[in-house]
Amino acid sequence: MIEISTKSPIELGRELSAFNLKYSINNKEYPLECVFQSSKVFEKGGPYKDLLKIEPFQVKRDRRLRSSGNLVGFTLDNVEYPLEPKTLFYDWIYINALSKKPTLYKKLINYNAFTDIEFNPERAINCQARSVALFIALYKQGLLNDALSNIEIFKKFVYQN
Repeated sequence: MIEISTKSPIELGRELSAFNLKYSINNKEYPLECVFQSSKVFEKGGPYKDLLKIEPFQVKRDRRLRSSGNLVGFTLDNVEYPLEPKTLFYDWIYINALSKKPTLYKKLINYNAFTDIEFNPERAINCQARSVALFIALYKQGLLNDALSNIEIFKKFVYQN
């Protein structure tokens, strides 16, 4: 078992935290948490691309994330993503980011259970340990490359029975 958060006693678990895992946009890497928050589109604003440059521990504190109305979707690299399934966008960007880090994911295949002590289901729906588990499932079944070829294929593999 491995803890996937900044609180992990194992370096690999800390590296896989959304605060430390990097996502590439136009050949520049940003913390996954910043990418996720900066991609949110609300009724009255967003996406707030300037959030890419904020420290990941501070990004959720930006008042616009709470004062711009209801979340209506996500936009990343000029591609729009829906709110449903609820964890689709987060899982998509997390698994894409991890797929570009073979030095990390090749160490992960030795683990069978993933936890995130920081996850609070009363405040959030996305869980980095869940995204890691999905990554490993797709990888071990030989479906990872196909799943990441297209968001619709990803959705079919992950969310449909």
